[in-house]
Amino acid sequence: MLQSHLFLLYIVLLAMGNCLSSFAPDLSKKTEVLPIGTMFKLPSPLPHWPQGEGFASGNINLGGLEVCQISTFTKIWATKEGGPDNLGATFFEPSSVPAGFSLLGYYSQPNDKPLFGWVLVAKNVSGDDNSNEALKMPLDYTLVLSSESLNIKQDGNGYIWLPIAPDGYRAVGHVVTNSSGKPSLDKVRCVRSDLTDSCERDAFVWGNNTTRINIYGLRPTIRGTEAPGVCVGTFIVQVDGDTSSFALSCLKNKDMSLSYMPNLAQIEALVQSYSPIIYLHPDEQYLPSSVSWLFNNGALLYKKGGESNPIPIDPLGSNLPQGGSNDGQYWLDLPIDKNFKEKVKKGDLQTSEAYLHIKPMFGATFTDIAIWVFYPFNGAAKAKIKLIDIPLGKIGEHVGDWEHLTLRISNFNGELWKVYFSEHSNGTWVNASELEFVNGSNKLVSYSSLHGHASYSKPGLVLQGNTSLGIGLRNDMAKSKLIMDTGTRIVIVSADYLGTIIAPLWLNYAREWGPKISYDIGKELQKVERFLPGPLKKELERIVKGIPNEVLGEEGPTGPKMKNNWSGDEV
Repeated sequence: MLQSHLFLLYIVLLAMGNCLSSFAPDLSKKTEVLPIGTMFKLPSPLPHWPQGEGFASGNINLGGLEVCQISTFTKIWATKEGGPDNLGATFFEPSSVPAGFSLLGYYSQPNDKPLFGWVLVAKNVSGDDNSNEALKMPLDYTLVLSSESLNIKQDGNGYIWLPIAPDGYRAVGHVVTNSSGKPSLDKVRCVRSDLTDSCERDAFVWGNNTTRINIYGLRPTIRGTEAPGVCVGTFIVQVDGDTSSFALSCLKNKDMSLSYMPNLAQIEALVQSYSPIIYLHPDEQYLPSSVSWLFNNGALLYKKGGESNPIPIDPLGSNLPQGGSNDGQYWLDLPIDKNFKEKVKKGDLQTSEAYLHIKPMFGATFTDIAIWVFYPFNGAAKAKIKLIDIPLGKIGEHVGDWEHLTLRISNFNGELWKVYFSEHSNGTWVNASELEFVNGSNKLVSYSSLHGHASYSKPGLVLQGNTSLGIGLRNDMAKSKLIMDTGTRIVIVSADYLGTIIAPLWLNYAREWGPKISYDIGKELQKVERFLPGPLKKELERIVKGIPNEVLGEEGPTGPKMKNNWSGDEV
């Protein structure tokens, strides 16, 4: 059957040649699109969060500087082309700033989505040990962008200014005007250098090939559970790929007391408000389960040198080796009995649990809730080569599959900002304004790819490979009756700042959750490649061998605590 499919593919490719290019859409036609004019709001109002020390109190003290989040804006200037989807971008001045607070910079967003963003405003905190004020007016401004000479569709002219900071201070945002005169010096404030941190460009906001100018969001350079860098919500202008002349900084949390992180009751309320509904593909054979279900159903612990004498795993994982590193000395596997092994492979959706890791991010101004889901088995991959789908034998199969989503929540008000969808060895951040929600609630929707269990925000097909050639690995997502509500059975496995969470013993198991090698990748590829034309054969091989071994099936995956994102940011 496979050979007949491949032979048909070969005949189709010979007949088609390069004619597919004639069906390419005409992207030169531009549609007039007005700048964004609607503000995104979550489907349901935010609840009254349980009482706590500082979470969702509105303001956060960074140790010498108090900040709050502003998400109301006044439009200043807009472009009508360039940027994502060539729809332009809009630039805003923060409005409705509380008394005593000062602007630090302006906000910009692409026009391809509703308005959904924020910037921080700040004020001095009395009692600061440093005798210098935390905030000072700039000495002057430098014009970094004038749209007068740009040959683009725009709503009037725009001018972007860099504040020139006094000695010992740093600018953390730009000022935008719609007239050529310099802004007043009291429009924004610069921040004392010891209260700032280095930053780097983040998501693309606006630019095009003709202007040599690109605009990006900003984020701290170093990010993680202990990193003090604080995202301000502002943007940076990059001219000819160089930002050194117009460098900005992020803020720094010098306090890091973590008093603004949610307590246990608040965590539970957040999970009930936002916990994702995961749709498994209707053809999915390999469902999630709880870890304890795996252990109770015959999972085995192997030790190097003693492969003939595997040990049944205690239901709590108490006989798993603790700590250490992934040194290849131990690994887990399914039961030896063939029939029992097939049963365990299929998982047990009714026992599945959401394992939560709660961690501070951006200097504890945000909370990340990483939601980990365990699957006993990851199924085989399937390739799409032009018009034909081809099974890849055992490629992609492996025992033990850990997948996750991460909710990023503002500690200023408890609002969901964005969600990270893990996709095999990588992933994608998706803004809350672009998510699908469940029936008017704030519970978001996630889709698990067929057999591979990667997480996506939308149903359909995502091709992993060379999409221009129409070749790659299929990721198929669809709604079905197979649903996992991650808010139904939650287990908080880690929240270090609380000091009261007892981690399950299996969390500290540092080795692999599956056998290291279960098949020969080269032989499996040969079965598929023998009837493919040379270029497609090489491209398929490149795509398959570019997948990390942990996903490919050559080695079992490690558990959540061993991933880089456990203490760092998502990729």
